[in-house]
Amino acid sequence: MRLREAFALFRGQREFHVDVIGRRRVWFVLSGALLLLSLVGLFVRQLNLGIDFRGGAILQYDNRAGVTADDVRETMARFDREDAVIQLVGGGEEIDIRTASLGEDRAPLLEALARQAGVESSDISVDDIGPRWGEQISAKALQGLLIFLAVVSVYISLRFEWKMAVGALVALVHDLVITAGVYALVGREVTPETIIAILTILGYSLYDTVVIYDKVKENTESQALVARETYSGAVNLSLNQVMMRSVNTSLVTLFPIGTLLFLGGDTLKDFAFALFVGVLVGTYSSIFVAAPVLAVLKEREPRLARLRERAVQRGVRPALRAVPSPERSEPEEELESVGAPVFTPAPSRAGTRPGGGRRKPTGKKKPRSKKKRR
Repeated sequence: MRLREAFALFRGQREFHVDVIGRRRVWFVLSGALLLLSLVGLFVRQLNLGIDFRGGAILQYDNRAGVTADDVRETMARFDREDAVIQLVGGGEEIDIRTASLGEDRAPLLEALARQAGVESSDISVDDIGPRWGEQISAKALQGLLIFLAVVSVYISLRFEWKMAVGALVALVHDLVITAGVYALVGREVTPETIIAILTILGYSLYDTVVIYDKVKENTESQALVARETYSGAVNLSLNQVMMRSVNTSLVTLFPIGTLLFLGGDTLKDFAFALFVGVLVGTYSSIFVAAPVLAVLKEREPRLARLRERAVQRGVRPALRAVPSPERSEPEEELESVGAPVFTPAPSRAGTRPGGGRRKPTGKKKPRSKKKRR
């Protein structure tokens, strides 16, 4: 592809001509491989759940004595807390410790840490979350996700049809599993902010899918187009018409998210990472998962299956061309779709009436000139 053509596609001056539906097996295999890899990460490596989900304690205090992370780790080991996560924040001016929920050794542990850092035990900020609280947050997150999927199913079924709702749900589950799998593979900590990010990307993916489905609905309302191109061809045409719009929308969204991912703080980076992965996967699934699933389900309808059989018998391969011009009448399009000739009235010739016969002369009859006698 030449640079000029690529730039014209980017600016929307030309449309794509990609056979997305015809190569749906390729996209399904690719999605299956990504899902399998994500499931391996979820069940083998597992998610790194934060304290808000599994319970635990967060200790934060000033480092006035200038101790190192190894010094704090040795102190935590004396209280059988070798698995504590210790971070020096702000260039070592503040200490952040994440460990299991505090029990009977709460007071001795706080006194030892305060003495080591040169502060009072009352200066240590303690945020202790019990396991039961973490279970409640997990249950609420799962409940919110199920309600979201149910509302989406009802909305798309009422706005379009239930087969489009199935395609959208498959794409949403695809995005959810892959995003969670990537989180498990890279070992990032799952926090409540992560859940918010995942729900946000599911909404973004749904928006992209609805835009594509709306274009599909608009094109498939033309019976002549479906008869000539088949339903899969009409879906393919719709994808090529809105593909650059989806890509450009995703790029504009990824720019600020990428800025947060590479330049933001630790909390913002976790949030931005989930958004970045989710937007990429959501854009892919709207085009290469939701639309092909819809085409497969619709092609099983008897009427559309017969149209496809006729197209195969004629040896016609659905072309990637524009929608017929609305100036042409619908009966003419239907006749052309079945191969019947279309008769149009020929332009009337000069001197004849449109209904046939000679046209009567208009105006007064010109008098005949008399010849002069010699």
